[in-house]
Amino acid sequence: MTLDPQVVAWRTARAAAGTVPLYTQTLAEARAADLAAIRAGSGAVEPVAEVRDTTVPGPAGPLPVRIHRPDGDGPLPTLVYFFGGGWTLGSVDTADGICRRLVNLTGAQTVTVGYRLAPEHPFPAAVEDCHAAVRHLAAHAAEFRVDPDRLAVGGDSAGGNLAAAVTLLARADGGPRLAAQLLVYPNTDQRPGHRPGDDEDPMLFNRHSVGWYRSHYLADRGDAAHPLASPLLAEDLGGLPPALVITAGYDPLCAEGRRYAERLGEAGVPTETAHYPGMVHGFFAMPGVFDAGRQAQERAAAFLRRTFGLDRTPGAGESAAGVDPAGNTVGAGGHG
Repeated sequence: MTLDPQVVAWRTARAAAGTVPLYTQTLAEARAADLAAIRAGSGAVEPVAEVRDTTVPGPAGPLPVRIHRPDGDGPLPTLVYFFGGGWTLGSVDTADGICRRLVNLTGAQTVTVGYRLAPEHPFPAAVEDCHAAVRHLAAHAAEFRVDPDRLAVGGDSAGGNLAAAVTLLARADGGPRLAAQLLVYPNTDQRPGHRPGDDEDPMLFNRHSVGWYRSHYLADRGDAAHPLASPLLAEDLGGLPPALVITAGYDPLCAEGRRYAERLGEAGVPTETAHYPGMVHGFFAMPGVFDAGRQAQERAAAFLRRTFGLDRTPGAGESAAGVDPAGNTVGAGGHG
């Protein structure tokens, strides 16, 4: 397994520019640098029919949400998206490019939730916020023009972790019924020492990055064993919504993401995977830099279209349903 040539070029440029790891910066510096990097890598801003910022009630006060919609006035299938950033960085702006592209690729609506960040608000604040937002959207479907029978959750990195946790809470609470979960290189096992020990490259997301984020999010180290922090440790994954799990080969979260997909499949959950062996953590948010980022977004859109029952033939350059951009066949319970 070797790094994709586009990753090599990107890494070289970062080193030449003197880029320093986020985990060596102050929180304020890291938050600004993270958003700037995502905006730089997301490519051209795609127009959508409607973008609206509003709020929904949360456990500790109003939560900002950003709604992206395609053309059409009626209720639409809706993906509730949770941005990445290690529960420490990010905002609704972080996922703006991803959501615009998914809206245009699917014809569905997205709602990004601005959950509370750590260390100011450690676990389980983010989980509680995301769950509350999903419940509110389902309960007020007409107000938000949501088709309640086609409501999904998704996210990248920490956002994938939160999406998985929300499915566990929704199952425990008897609803809302979720149609799908899109998990992009999700954190699923927060326990220290469960990742490769040679993952040191300061130009890439590495084990130090993982530890830095975890130290902010989990004020009590014992929370690492809680299923809402580490969904892989949940005793039973049966009855959860159909899943697509996207992973990258050069990512310290790769093994736990793939294992979570395996466990979902073993529990009888229809599960698809798309693995990008030469890619690094964060590539999904960087279609302006990595072809695989664009392809993975198309793969996610194909999964959502099928799950939502949207009859839309992939356009030029888009991946066909059931086949990942590397040509790997994927299906229920199987790995690409």
